[in-house]
Amino acid sequence: MPRRKKIRTTSTERRSSGDWDSPSVRKLNNIRRDIAVEAARIMATEGQRNFMAAKRKAADRVGASTRLALPSNREVEEALRAYQGFYGGDRHAEHLMLLREVAIEVMRGLDDFRPRLVGPVLDGTADSHSRVSLHLFNDPPEAVLFHLEERGIDYRQEQRRIRWHDGNHRDIQLLVTEVQGVSVELALFSDLDLRQAPPSPVDGRPQRRAPLPEVEILLAAA
Repeated sequence: MPRRKKIRTTSTERRSSGDWDSPSVRKLNNIRRDIAVEAARIMATEGQRNFMAAKRKAADRVGASTRLALPSNREVEEALRAYQGFYGGDRHAEHLMLLREVAIEVMRGLDDFRPRLVGPVLDGTADSHSRVSLHLFNDPPEAVLFHLEERGIDYRQEQRRIRWHDGNHRDIQLLVTEVQGVSVELALFSDLDLRQAPPSPVDGRPQRRAPLPEVEILLAAA
């Protein structure tokens, strides 16, 4: 049987001739890049840790409508790393080292609660506004409060609402204290929560969590 001749349609001709690289697409990509860069600058210099808030503020500053396709959180994080690498230099590296030293000190003192380091201090994007963020695990979670009170450690209580993997919202209890002038937040979880990390604010996947030995290796490598 003779092979059927492939018919080129108008749509396939457009795609094959570079429709995805049209001026309008290039313009949109440039706007996305500009928003990502400005959002990264906002997060690095203004202490904004909410990706969506930073992107909306950045879009306003570059004169772009928020109805356009905003950059992903991953794109903003990559721009943030580039910004810190270019402008942060030794100061950024030294501050990150201090934050990790504080994390190790606190994790050693809370070893009974199987602490895990999370967030910017772990991934290397922390700045002068960043807290050291630790997850603690115990049944009941409130046992951490008694532990701090027995040792005369001052703290304040906060609460953070996050969207869980099943789409439902969940309220996480936080204890915030100060160590060497650094803010440390302790997120309280049950033992069962050690099996699955909360969604990452960057990509929605299970958040990376590091136990004490891993953090010690990070500090030694620096």
